[in-house]
Amino acid sequence: MASISKKMQLSVIILNYNVRYFLELCILSVQNALVEIDSEIIVIDNNSQDDSCEMMKTRFPNVKLIQNSDNVGFSKGNNIAVAQAKGEYICVLNPDTVVAEDTFIKILAFAQRQKKLGIIGCKLIDGSGNFLPESKRGVPTPWVAFTKIAGIYKLFPKSKLFDQYYAGHLGENQTGKVDILVGAFMFMKRDLYLEVGGFDEDCFMYSDDVDLSYVVTKKGKSNFYFHETTVIHYKGESTVKDGTYMKRFQESMNFFYKKHLKSNGLGSVFFSIFMKTGILFFFSIRKLKNQTQQKLVPTTYHLYSTSTELQNKLALLLQKKVTLHNFKTEKGLISSLGTNNQSIEIILDNEFISFRECISFFEFAKNSGFTFKIKPQNANFIVGSNNSNDRGEVIKIE
Repeated sequence: MASISKKMQLSVIILNYNVRYFLELCILSVQNALVEIDSEIIVIDNNSQDDSCEMMKTRFPNVKLIQNSDNVGFSKGNNIAVAQAKGEYICVLNPDTVVAEDTFIKILAFAQRQKKLGIIGCKLIDGSGNFLPESKRGVPTPWVAFTKIAGIYKLFPKSKLFDQYYAGHLGENQTGKVDILVGAFMFMKRDLYLEVGGFDEDCFMYSDDVDLSYVVTKKGKSNFYFHETTVIHYKGESTVKDGTYMKRFQESMNFFYKKHLKSNGLGSVFFSIFMKTGILFFFSIRKLKNQTQQKLVPTTYHLYSTSTELQNKLALLLQKKVTLHNFKTEKGLISSLGTNNQSIEIILDNEFISFRECISFFEFAKNSGFTFKIKPQNANFIVGSNNSNDRGEVIKIE
């Protein structure tokens, strides 16, 4: 009797562009999260000029690697990878993310309970443990875009009228239906992805996730924000916030409007002028904020590990005292450290601390005046980001 082949459950798609160290951390976390799942990881590289591909071949020889000869953009890159995926479900994942060991188990279980499943997103936090509101969003109609750019949504954070942009009807610790999800983490059935044509390749980047989310809802499917697992998104590692970024962001918003929301005459002219003015204002404020924001230079370091060898190496490298703590017995110590006008950095050693514990620690200690870094297992570097506007930092340990 012929055996019936079982379909692979999940394909995790990671599109990389010049973020070699964040990619290594990401894949380590994904591998740990897939131990009990019939799955595959596909990394597609958009012609990175760092040693991302060399690292992949050396450290992760069993991970499928697709190397593009050009930077074909977010949409086309992911479409190429999904075409080769074998999983019933796919997860499009940014390379500057860290997932927990039970992330995919929880989301798979949730997905299998839904009847008209669209896309699932999850709770995202930045490198300082703060919730990223773009984890759940509404359709960016001209009104919704106006409330976002003008900052009105901040005055009415739970209003259905004024806070549609960040789906204010749903709290960060509430699972529920939303219209739009962010491309850093998008989980869905592969057949649905192919049915709607995947990411629209006419959009190079920035509104591709909005477009895909919107198209899926038009198919009568339900998109969900799922709060029961948290993922770190260091955010912005693959993109420099320069003039080119601004131009492409504006083009992407115009792309979505013309494709889905276009009206004739004055409405179209108004939206175009509004978007140009709004985006210029938004990025001017961000640029000013980045210029005035002082880069934190840690004065003291606290290492959560059991390795005195790592402690000594870091102390020598950083030229500062590094205090060693046992995570299992001294986790609560952080609440009593106190800043005392000092800049304190917490380093979590993934050799002894799981990714789920790292993520939980970020959330536990957020807004305490600390910065965080993770030392990946069997790696010679520590990596982290101090806020959602920070490109992040990698420190090599020789």
